[in-house]
Amino acid sequence: MTRLLELATRVAGWARDGEQVEAYVGRRSDTDVVIYGGEIESLSSATSEGVGIRVIADGRQGFAYAGSLDLSVVEETMAEARDNAAFATPDEYLGLAVPDGVAAAELDLWCDDLASFPAQAKIDLALDLERRVKAGDPRIRSVESSNYGDGASESAVVTSTGMSATARRTGCHLSAYALAGEGDGTQTGGGYSVGRGPADLDVEEAAADAVERSTRLLGARKPPSARLTVVLDRRVTTTLLAVLSGTLNGESVLKGRSLFANRVGEQVAVDALTLVDDPTNPDAYGASPFDAEGLACRRNELIRDGVLQGFVYNTHAGRRAGVASTGSAVRGGFKSAPGVGCRALSLAPGPESQAGIMARVGDGLLVQGISGVHSGVNPVSGDFSVGAEGLMIRDGVLAEPVREITIASTIQRMLRDVVAVGNDLEWLPGAAAGVTLAIADMSMSGA
Repeated sequence: MTRLLELATRVAGWARDGEQVEAYVGRRSDTDVVIYGGEIESLSSATSEGVGIRVIADGRQGFAYAGSLDLSVVEETMAEARDNAAFATPDEYLGLAVPDGVAAAELDLWCDDLASFPAQAKIDLALDLERRVKAGDPRIRSVESSNYGDGASESAVVTSTGMSATARRTGCHLSAYALAGEGDGTQTGGGYSVGRGPADLDVEEAAADAVERSTRLLGARKPPSARLTVVLDRRVTTTLLAVLSGTLNGESVLKGRSLFANRVGEQVAVDALTLVDDPTNPDAYGASPFDAEGLACRRNELIRDGVLQGFVYNTHAGRRAGVASTGSAVRGGFKSAPGVGCRALSLAPGPESQAGIMARVGDGLLVQGISGVHSGVNPVSGDFSVGAEGLMIRDGVLAEPVREITIASTIQRMLRDVVAVGNDLEWLPGAAAGVTLAIADMSMSGA
């Protein structure tokens, strides 16, 4: 980490009069193990490091990157960024972040044990997971894949405007995708276990999850069409929140690509709904003390008690909107300039379990999985129509499985029709947490 910070500081110091320079230096290592049929199908391990440089001069921005920390290469990258700036289109809102006085949260997101965890141990975990899934139910016909994966990333960002920040985090996961069969029918389902380090992983939990999700939809049929209350499984809610994150992105709002434009201060959801992006929460896998521009990450309430509070911004989008950055700059590593995005989006949990919510709903539909989100959801109009599968709820308990259905509404109506938020908050790798969510009066198209 010291080497990264020293290099970033050195590059930022190359700024000339009238220039702003940002250096983002990153290093990442990843491992992925795939098991199939009791054998290693693939084993990959990769490490990358490099630098991304932004130069802003006369209202123009240039960006260049290199996958090397060799000083001569970095100097060439600096020259390229300057050259790119000379040909860029002027933008009066361009400018690097400056210190805003917000203190960074003290977060421990790093596990030293991950670096010393042997490759054979990673393989053994994936093999054990496959065995457990196969033995978990006689209806399991095969395990399509059993995976172990991990990653460790470190970064430093320094600017000529006074920003200097470092961040690092680790993460690992186990996952299995099982195929279950009964008669001529088959169904698939996946299970997971995640953590910061190997000690956090639970093979039994991941196996049981895969077995349950693949077997409980066996015999699924297309049900009659109806309007009913839909209970979203927490992993489906994760997908819904990912859609919402795009509509609450300040850059999208400025471009007219959000259904929430010009609605700050309005009641957009039920009173019981509060939506927060909080990268200072160490349970979130997108947690970080600093954003991609070096500003301290912070808790941003986007919807509180159903009322829209605002959007997330980086420095550039904030200046265009006439507001301060919310510490929400994100980037895909040293190869890209910063954009805007949520890192740790979650609904404030309610008091009830999924079972308690279903008991209160009485009759409805539990949605276990959805498909077609990219084509079926419009972030501008709010139209929402996706393929789904799950189980009917009758008298408050799970009943027959169903598939080949479509659930539809609009995002605006869904937020106003929420009847319950569960207490089963679950963080998985990604920018959003899952929680059981019950929504009334949705359309289910079936037979």
